[in-house]
Amino acid sequence: MPKSYDWIVVGAGFTGAALAYEMAKKGYKVLLLEQNIQPDNATRYSYGGLAFWAGSTVLTRQLCDEGRARYGILSSELDADIEFRELDLLLTIDTENEPETIFQLYKHFAKPPKLLSIQEACALEPLLNQHAISGALTVKHGHIQPEKTAQAYIQAFLRLAGEMEICQVLQVNSFETSTTVQTSTDIYQSANIAICAGGISRDLLKQSGISIPVYFTHAEILETPPTDIKLNTLVMPAVLQRFQLEIDAIKNDEIWSHNNENEIENMVNNTILDTGAVQFLDGRLRLGQISQILTNTNAEINSEKSEKWLRSHLSQILPKLANLSANWHHCLVAFSQDSLPLIGAIPGQKNIHIFSGFSNPLVFVPPLAQRFAHFILGNDDEIIHQLSPSRFSR
Repeated sequence: MPKSYDWIVVGAGFTGAALAYEMAKKGYKVLLLEQNIQPDNATRYSYGGLAFWAGSTVLTRQLCDEGRARYGILSSELDADIEFRELDLLLTIDTENEPETIFQLYKHFAKPPKLLSIQEACALEPLLNQHAISGALTVKHGHIQPEKTAQAYIQAFLRLAGEMEICQVLQVNSFETSTTVQTSTDIYQSANIAICAGGISRDLLKQSGISIPVYFTHAEILETPPTDIKLNTLVMPAVLQRFQLEIDAIKNDEIWSHNNENEIENMVNNTILDTGAVQFLDGRLRLGQISQILTNTNAEINSEKSEKWLRSHLSQILPKLANLSANWHHCLVAFSQDSLPLIGAIPGQKNIHIFSGFSNPLVFVPPLAQRFAHFILGNDDEIIHQLSPSRFSR
């Protein structure tokens, strides 16, 4: 007789760890499943930025405010140092763009960034190459150590009698009043399942005959060992190409029903580079990122070619970082059709839920995990209703 749970959460990245913790805090018997002892996921290679300032709608502004409030007490609640701090975000404007024009694109955010001259930007970040920019934008930006935060959630979850297993999930099945999860080591039974597997959520559900409009990019970064070079700010381009890449990638949803990475290459410009950098408190730098649309989760990436390309662009904007010793890394990053996450029961699957597709995960996950755990207790929540995956099938 298999051991039974109230909820099984699949995926112990930032989303799964937060959701499992919030469910256990409500008294549910929860099993958290993760396929790797050291997850090689988007949490592991995140910049760790918290754009509390970037709410642009009533919904996202509310979630940004709730995220800020949640982080204000999270270290204390989880009894762990998640390295929560505030730093200067520097959004660089390349020489082909007019600074005032780019500045106008940010006017609709809750707290628009300030426009800087070239001299002001270089004073704020001395590592910048003044000849590579026409100006920059800056705003105060939250920051955490994402792996430490996910681990803090997991440890707090385990202290609440939550259980965790390291195994690969092969298939999920839904029945009238329960579900089962078949893994590489066992079969687990639960009243409900929550899929929090980020970029592999789509493929995992597809293996069980379930279709869901969650997509993914292949993302690549470089990570250095701790270095004495000091980066004062979190540097990102003011015009992020990744968002247009995502829009182009979902114009033909049928392509995603085939795991053939070559098929989409003729449909979109499938490789872009948004050159940025961030330094963690231990001195490590994360540099990147390259994003590609390949519909095969296991597509082969030419790491040597990518690293050369990334370093070439770094040499233009942050030349002192371009030749640092670093390791290349790759992960999948989930996204949805409207830049908002999918949260709730999958249409036609009463007991299988999705919690994925976050474009701003580090800000949105803590308040939404808390809201969802409250919602499943029977408390109505208009925000959870708005984020239901059923919005794409109406």
